[in-house]
Amino acid sequence: MHSNQWHLLKTKRFLPLFLTQFLGAFNDNVFKNALVILITYTVAENSTFSPQIMVTAAAGIFILPFFLFSAVAGQLADKWDKARLIQIIKFVEIILMIGAATGFFLGSANFLMLMLFLMGAQSTFFGPVKYGILPDQLRKEELISGNALIEAGTFVSILVGTIIGGLLILAEGGVAIISTLVLMVALSGWACSLFIPSTKAADADITVQYNIFISTYEIITHIRENPAVFRSILGISWFWLFGASFLSQFPTFGKDIVGGDEQVVTLFLAVF
Repeated sequence: MHSNQWHLLKTKRFLPLFLTQFLGAFNDNVFKNALVILITYTVAENSTFSPQIMVTAAAGIFILPFFLFSAVAGQLADKWDKARLIQIIKFVEIILMIGAATGFFLGSANFLMLMLFLMGAQSTFFGPVKYGILPDQLRKEELISGNALIEAGTFVSILVGTIIGGLLILAEGGVAIISTLVLMVALSGWACSLFIPSTKAADADITVQYNIFISTYEIITHIRENPAVFRSILGISWFWLFGASFLSQFPTFGKDIVGGDEQVVTLFLAVF
């Protein structure tokens, strides 16, 4: 590992990617937590479903695309220039944020849930690219540092996005503030992505299997041939499943059991 990993943040090879990833994760969590708080304290009152069901469903709806589309996303990341893919994915995020802002102003839980699913899908296609591009942009001795910075940036952005989304959505003019914020961040993320250096396709001849069930089965079958990789995937999957199970319960626990407002719920989420 390089003796000073922070030098990567001064390079064009890494900084635009880092900022693009940071802003994307931030936006996901501003929107997701704002939606959860809105469901818990406002939207669910006008819905036929209870807040508990809707909040739990929101967590599942955001995660579902990762299971459905990850195999296809990985194949696309191998087939095309990853920098160009990132730029396309980040442009799609701008369109989705316009839709999210519309959903907030309409106060439509169903429409916001649809946007949450689409944002999960957008994040799914970004995932393999943001990690797969690192060996193209960094030297071998820089990879551990690059991965560490990407992970650290991701969790800092999750934390900050969770706090901001939870605290602002029910404030005076909160819907307008959150809507403007997510759109501006999406535009900034796309602008940063334009500075990511182009890469060569890892395997331009690969045939993308768009049948999500076949592609998922094939990739799982392939991964099981390498026990170390397969067990690592099982481990990190359990980590996210376990964490998501807690996160989905905090909003209604904070409101109904503790009797707290959105600040208390946001505190629970941030501390966890």
